[in-house]
Amino acid sequence: MTFKKERMEKIMERELGNILLSDVKDDRLKFVTITKVDLTNDLSIATVYFSVLGSETQIEATIHTLQEAKGFIRSVLSKRIEVKKTPELRFKYDESFAQGNKIEEILKNIHSDNME
Repeated sequence: MTFKKERMEKIMERELGNILLSDVKDDRLKFVTITKVDLTNDLSIATVYFSVLGSETQIEATIHTLQEAKGFIRSVLSKRIEVKKTPELRFKYDESFAQGNKIEEILKNIHSDNME
């Protein structure tokens, strides 16, 4: 079961990225990067983690736009992957890149303080 779940997550990650790039007409979603898909054990719900560059306001707008396009994205996805029931999509902003940048900035500050 785990192998199927992991394989399905990778397939969905790839296909969702392709859908956002080529099928969605809204230009605001062209710069969204799918970073990870996490499926529940019964494959009914997919939490889709994404990143996008921009301010907090732009991130909130992207979340709202993804929620509006969720039905269309799911219908296109159902045509591309072969499953009995396409999982419900839940979009969540991936904060790991922002946290990584914050840690990197702290380390740079520590390093520059030690050099003085």
